[in-house]
Amino acid sequence: MTVDSIRNGIVIDHIENGKAMKIYQIMHLENLDCPVAILENVVSKKQGKKDILKIDGHIPFNIDLVGLVSPEATINIVRDAQVVKKVKPELPTKIEGILTCKNPRCITSVEQGIRQAFRLADKDKLEYRCVYCDTKYSE
Repeated sequence: MTVDSIRNGIVIDHIENGKAMKIYQIMHLENLDCPVAILENVVSKKQGKKDILKIDGHIPFNIDLVGLVSPEATINIVRDAQVVKKVKPELPTKIEGILTCKNPRCITSVEQGIRQAFRLADKDKLEYRCVYCDTKYSE
């Protein structure tokens, strides 16, 4: 399979195998007006298999959201077909409006208009907890 290189845009590399679609959804890439390539199960010497996202256009996004899904990912900024910058995402300390609390008694489940919010509780375990009820996030 051949996927063309991009001229100006973003390549998210070293995504944990099977997580590219989650990043696609969190970043709302379906709303873009530029080409987006999702490569899954790509052979990798370090990871065995990995996913890659190629976005042929510059878009504003929170790089740390990538870290939420795949902390080992690398974001490459491409201009004139050359990588001009490599960025490693950090784990966000607070996430709003993306994750959903599973606790049926949480105020975010009962009251409309309250934005879901989670805080990083344990960086080593990649654990996030609801800021309202302290329920641990699980997919």
